[in-house]
Amino acid sequence: MAIKGDQTRARLIDAARTLVEARGYYGTGLNEVIAAGHAPKGSLYHHFPGGKDQLTAEALTASAREIDALIKTLTEAAPSTQALLEAMLDALADRMEEAGYNKGCPIATVALEVAATHDELQKVCADAYGGWQRALTDRLILDGRAPGPADDLACCLLAMIEGALVLARARRSREPIQKVRRSAAVLLNA
Repeated sequence: MAIKGDQTRARLIDAARTLVEARGYYGTGLNEVIAAGHAPKGSLYHHFPGGKDQLTAEALTASAREIDALIKTLTEAAPSTQALLEAMLDALADRMEEAGYNKGCPIATVALEVAATHDELQKVCADAYGGWQRALTDRLILDGRAPGPADDLACCLLAMIEGALVLARARRSREPIQKVRRSAAVLLNA
C-alpha cells in the first residue's frame, strides 16, 4: 500500500478511536469518522471492507496497545504493585481531564454497548482487558503473591480502575479515582 494510503488508513483509525471513545459505537457515524479523518468517502470501504465493525475493532486494538504501552512504561518504573496502580490511576485521570472528560477507558463504552451482539468487538474488548489483567497479575507475582490469588486480585484491581473511570467521567471529577486509590492501597496491604 502506498504511503498516502497508509496515512489515510491511520487517520481513519485515529478519528474512530477518538469518536468511539467519546460517543460510543452507536453514537459514532461513519460520515463523522470520514470527516474527522479528512478522508475521501470511498477510502473507508477500501481500507475497511468489513465496514464499521472492522474499523471499530482496529480502533479498539490501537487504543488497547496505547494502554498496554502505558502500563509497560509505568511497570518498569514502579517498585511495587501499589506504585504501579497509583501511577496508572494518575495517568488515566490526567488523560481524562485533558480531554474534558470525553475520554475514560478507551474500551469500556464499546464493551458495554456491543459485547452481547458483536462477537468480533466483544473479543477485542475481552483481549484488551485480559492483557491489562495479565500485566497486573505479573506485577503482583513479582511482589511475591502466588499466581492464583494474584490473578484474582488483579481482576479486582482492574474492576476498581474501570469503575473509577466510569464514575469519574460521569461525575466529571477525579474524586472516584482518588477513592479507589485509597481503597486499593488498603486491599494491597491487607
